[in-house]
Amino acid sequence: MTQKNWIKVVEGAIINGRSVIIENIGQDIDATLDPVLSRAIYKKGRCLYLKFAGEEVEYDMAFQLYLQTKLSNPHYKPE
Repeated sequence: MTQKNWIKVVEGAIINGRSVIIENIGQDIDATLDPVLSRAIYKKGRCLYLKFAGEEVEYDMAFQLYLQTKLSNPHYKPE
């Protein structure tokens, strides 16, 4: 999440159905990932969409997100 273009990388993975690994997550997760974590997917016609980073992007069901942390016992808010 320290890379300049991490939002574009995640957005491309959502559209193309690829996997993304985000490493070294701290105690707080960026609010940009909230729609992805809550699976706020909706259907328009035949396609699935997700509101990500203020844009409506097409969602591919093959998309996978992996979060990795070095914290021994992380506690994240349920939101």
